[in-house]
Order: sequence, then structure tokens, then C-alpha cells
Amino acid sequence: MLLKDKVVIVSGIGPGLGQELSTLAAREGAAGVVLAARTPAKLDTAEAEIEALGLGTRTLKVVTDIADKSQCEALASATMEAFGRIDVLFNSAYDPGNFEPIAEADLDGWRRSMEVNFFGTMQLTQACIPHLRAGGGGAIVMIATMVEHKPLATQGGYGASKSALRNATKHLALELGKDNIRVNSCHMGWMWGPAVAGYFDWQAQASGRPQEELIAEVTRNIPLGHIPDDGDCAKAAVFLASDYARVVTGAGLDVNGGEYMPV
Repeated sequence: MLLKDKVVIVSGIGPGLGQELSTLAAREGAAGVVLAARTPAKLDTAEAEIEALGLGTRTLKVVTDIADKSQCEALASATMEAFGRIDVLFNSAYDPGNFEPIAEADLDGWRRSMEVNFFGTMQLTQACIPHLRAGGGGAIVMIATMVEHKPLATQGGYGASKSALRNATKHLALELGKDNIRVNSCHMGWMWGPAVAGYFDWQAQASGRPQEELIAEVTRNIPLGHIPDDGDCAKAAVFLASDYARVVTGAGLDVNGGEYMPV
């Protein structure tokens, strides 16, 4: 079990990767999984999924908007009160922003993405660092995006916010190594789950083209020949949080079926 007896916080709980991370943490032996999101119903669903596993994993639900510093601090405090320590933080919460060309973009949308994807993530990370230090170390995994490396039209604001986070991740890894705190990022490409399924459904309706044809245009560029499942992508993030990666810090792991291969 890769996360045996660890206390894990997952931000951005919802259908897709956030929920997959939380249930996988439970499957991998976490003693406690702390669920954080803005919407209570999403937290309830994730909790029910974990309870259905029948593993006896303790859960804590904390309604949290990471763009609010006080809520980030409250999340860390509630975790410490319930479990006495923090071992792993998955920064999965994000705001995709508006899908529009940069030349016509409403930069207020960029600011909102930056408030969540960069500043919000940094606020939650700062809130957890003292507790990770007090516990003798741990792991922080930033959920990043392939868009940082391979631009995708209309996603400039989202990519810019995540690029800022990647730079901060490397600096954090440098600063926190002495505290035995590892900081890495997982750069996700296309992930098959509710969000991507909904996207292709919308595209099919808007274009009048078969969904299979639209998916084929994407998978043509993926060497493995399919869009990775969000559950499989979650496994890559859990690896970075586990002791199997105990000498890995500052790394950016590309999880995209081979669509982007760094030099």
C-alpha cells in the first residue's frame, strides 16, 4: 500500500481526478483522507465512495475555497485537530478559466484563474507546510497540465497560471528539501472522465460531427492510442506522493499517453 497510515488532503474534490485521488488514497492504505471542495454535495459523494470500499478509512469533509486564505488555514487546522498530522497534500483544485483567444480574452478571467490555480494553491500549501515540518516531512503534489508545454488554443490563461505554479514548485522543492518535504508536479494531458466526456458531447452537438470522429482527432497524437483514464492518471500522482519516490523532488512528471515528450 503506497500511502499506508498516511493522512492525505485532497483539494478540488469533484467528479474526475479529485474524486479518483481521494478513493485511490483510501485504497492505498491512507489512515485518513481529508476532502476539500467548495460544494458540499461533491464532498458527500466522495465520502460515500470511500465508505463503499469498506476499508475503514477515516474521512473529514471541509468546505473550502482555496482562493480564501482563511479557509485554507481552517482546512489545515481541521486536519490537525482530527488526525494530529499532515503527510500528503494533493493540490488538485483548479479554475479552467474562459476558453478564448488571448487577443480577445477578458483578463479578469485570467485573474480569477490565477487566484485559484496559483495564489490559492500557494495559500493552501503555505497553510500545510508548518504541519508537514512538525511531522518530520511529507509530500506535496501539484496537479499541473500538459498545456504548459504544448499550447492549446483558447487555454492561454489556464496555461499561464499553471506555468507560474510550476516555477514555484521548483523553488519550493529547493527550499523544503532540508525539511524532508518533497514537492513535485504531475502534468496531465487529456484525461477521460466526466469533464472530458462532457466536452466531447458538447463538441459533437455544436459541430454536428460524430463524437468518435472528434475523439479520433485527439488520440491520433497519443502514442498509446487512447485518452488516459483519470483513474490511471491519479495513480501517477499517488506514486509521487509515495515512498517509492522518496528521492524525487522538484520533478515534473508528464502523464499524457506520450502526446508530449520533453527533450
